[in-house]
Amino acid sequence: MRKWVYTFGDGKAEGRAGDREHLGGKGANLAEMASLGLPVPPGLTIITDVCTYYYENGRTLPEGMKKEVLAGLKGMEEITGRGFGDTTNPLLLSVRSGARTSMPGMMDTVLNLGLNDETVEALGHNAGDARFAWDSYRRFIQMYGDVVMGLGHEAFEEILEDEKARLGHDLDTDLSAVEWQHVVGLYKALIEEELGEPFPQDPLVQLWGAIGAVFASWMNPRAITYRHLHAIPAEWGTAVTVQAMVFGNLGSTSATGVAFTRNPSTGEKALYGEFLVNAQGEDVVAGIRTPQSITEAARIESGSDKPSLEKVMPEAFAEFRSICDKLEAHYRDMQDLEFTIERGKLWMLQARSGKRTTKAAMKIAVDMAGEGLISEEEAVMRIEPSSLDQLLHPTIDPRVERDVIGAGLPASPGAATGEIVFTAEEAVIAEEEGRKVILVRVETSPEDIHGMHAAEGILTTRGGMTSHAAVVARGMGIPCVAGAGNLRVDLRNEVLIGAGVTLGKGDVITIDGSTGQVLKGRVAMLQPELSGDFAQLMDWADRTRRMTVRTNADTPTDARAARSFGAEGIGLCRTEHMFFEGMRIQVMREMILAADEEGRRRALAKLLPMQRSDFTELFEIMHGLPVTIRLLDPPLHEFLPKTDEEIAEVADAMGLEPQLLRQRVDALHEFNPMLGHRGCRLAISYPEIAEMQARAIFEAAIEAARETGAAVVPEIMVPLVGLKSELDYVKAAIDRVAQEVMTEAGLQISYLVGTMIELPRAALRAHVIAEVAEFFSFGTNDLTQTTFGISRDDASSFITTYQRKGIIEHDPFISLDFDGVGELIRIAAERGRQTRPDMKLGICGEHGGDPASIHFCEGAGLDYVSCSPFRVPIARLSAAQAAIKANRSGRSAG
Repeated sequence: MRKWVYTFGDGKAEGRAGDREHLGGKGANLAEMASLGLPVPPGLTIITDVCTYYYENGRTLPEGMKKEVLAGLKGMEEITGRGFGDTTNPLLLSVRSGARTSMPGMMDTVLNLGLNDETVEALGHNAGDARFAWDSYRRFIQMYGDVVMGLGHEAFEEILEDEKARLGHDLDTDLSAVEWQHVVGLYKALIEEELGEPFPQDPLVQLWGAIGAVFASWMNPRAITYRHLHAIPAEWGTAVTVQAMVFGNLGSTSATGVAFTRNPSTGEKALYGEFLVNAQGEDVVAGIRTPQSITEAARIESGSDKPSLEKVMPEAFAEFRSICDKLEAHYRDMQDLEFTIERGKLWMLQARSGKRTTKAAMKIAVDMAGEGLISEEEAVMRIEPSSLDQLLHPTIDPRVERDVIGAGLPASPGAATGEIVFTAEEAVIAEEEGRKVILVRVETSPEDIHGMHAAEGILTTRGGMTSHAAVVARGMGIPCVAGAGNLRVDLRNEVLIGAGVTLGKGDVITIDGSTGQVLKGRVAMLQPELSGDFAQLMDWADRTRRMTVRTNADTPTDARAARSFGAEGIGLCRTEHMFFEGMRIQVMREMILAADEEGRRRALAKLLPMQRSDFTELFEIMHGLPVTIRLLDPPLHEFLPKTDEEIAEVADAMGLEPQLLRQRVDALHEFNPMLGHRGCRLAISYPEIAEMQARAIFEAAIEAARETGAAVVPEIMVPLVGLKSELDYVKAAIDRVAQEVMTEAGLQISYLVGTMIELPRAALRAHVIAEVAEFFSFGTNDLTQTTFGISRDDASSFITTYQRKGIIEHDPFISLDFDGVGELIRIAAERGRQTRPDMKLGICGEHGGDPASIHFCEGAGLDYVSCSPFRVPIARLSAAQAAIKANRSGRSAG
């Protein structure tokens, strides 16, 4: 019989940490902590398979599951000595989601479940605190009404704010038991009025409703958006954990908090977190009350006058610190912990690997390797390659004058400048229009996830370091300033007010997520130096990887940047990009518009020294590292003017009649230029172009070799080859020019001639093409286009629809299509090396900087990947992780 429910508590558990796939992260870690003998309230976890069943069977729960839940409840009652629904000693429950990977705040939670008009009286009597009981009941009604019954929390908040104003109270904690009882009555009346049904009094009805609602939240818009952003498969589903409630809102000896075993922003080895006395968990992250520091050192550093947990509850703090050390050593990673202290008794509610900035992740990985907790190989595997983009974020130049208008908590590092917007929707629209914005909110909620992703940075006037805005921003690598209480957001009038300044939507501000400052206007920024922990980790990665990492660079600026990021050569230099600058476009147009070959050669003679100078500088920057130069690829019409105004302007500059220029432009027009007169077809139609480029390359290589003393071995790449005979023709011209130049210079140099595999025919005939080609470079941008029959420029109009409808999982222009395009790469690699065993193989499309695609390249046996300069560190780390996984797989197979 299928087991749907696993129990834990009282030092025992039916699952362990390794059962994340079925128990989810929360359930697996609660089971692990219980097995370790830590103080964990008893509970049960409904496995992720139930979530799958729920959606495959019309949002119903499987037969037999309820019986297992009731059996688990009985065990919880025996451990706690309380009864679920009992009117004298009631057991209350929390119902929480728990996917196998953390999705903070994206799904729903219900706390204090089991309260009704009778059990609330018993709860207050047993606790000796009627105010606590009625406060808990109103929390439950609001949460259940929102999550399960679908009545938005704003309606409840409005009632509460009106009551506080009527009673003259500033804080929720100011309300008495009688006043809370009145609020409960108003809440229940609201539900009956709005929904036409009473608030459910039967605890079992409440329980089944909450379990169903948590499963339903797996498919809410914010969870779907988060999964899309973090590549979490929808089919994983979520588990649901039902646990005995413990209360941090039982007066001055009770508290609740969130903590990290190390600083999630910097990686510093110091306990880091916040808590509130007399509160429940959602109070800490909601930003309604200002939380207090856990440690005395953190309190002093923040300048807070509110006492730390270390001072307020020293015994509970000492036990908590001991548990932190134990859990970090056990899991060998920084832990994100939730805890509650109920009248002096510490309870652990959650342990999971903590979200952290990339800078912190680097430091933690390097430090833990130094502490002997993990190996250098594990440290390399700990860093998500795509997250390295965070390290490339600018910081504010320390020399600039800062016009500070407010300050908050430095919730996520880095600096960002942008126009103010006040809603997530405005942020998304701005991103689509190419405008950079700062999302300014009183506090963010999970519904803002799409706008947070679209913004350059986030500013909130409420919330702490563990608020929703802070946690999500750190995970995304977006700068964030949280809890800037000296600023005021007026949403009705769409203004931000602070330090005597009023700023509206569209005004520009800068936020410094490393200091918490908010600045008026733009300021100068600096790029970070990639040293220290970054350099150490990349050194370990470089010693581990098999593939080399080159860069796609067309200019000296790109080449220098790539070298600073560790590029080991140039895998793609697109020579056409050199023709668009300054006067060069004019000369290029002269060549294209020439009436005959002689005219073309005259123009090309003007371009020759320009190309030679470019190539010389690239060869010198790379100082003996390989440089792959692609001959002219795009169709010639791309260099010509298009509008009547542009044609008139160019004709005047060239001394031509506009009508003649228009005729030439029309003659070069192609209906489908992607598949037209381009690549090697140009070199065959106009061999003088390839000859000029070859001469520029060889003359530059000789000049650079003499200048630097380093041997230069140029790799000349012929694009869009589909036939061996095409490559035969172009290579013969290249070889002829090479001999001419070397004879003239009196110096022999080595060089390679290869091709870009970007057509399915070339992949299938690779064994024949390899008789001529000395290397293959997979141009995956065009190979994807020609394999799918999709234009990359037009695909965006329907690719997102395909993803949303589950037709495809990933955009094939971002992450390589392993089954189709990947199969062609495997075929070409295998057949090419059958003919030429030492064939050098690389990839130079956009996929060369995509971690998943790099893992494919490792498996396909490629020698190198090439990517844009700023993705070189990502490629280096990805290549190392791919090699480690391949080695582990080999060891397992062995």
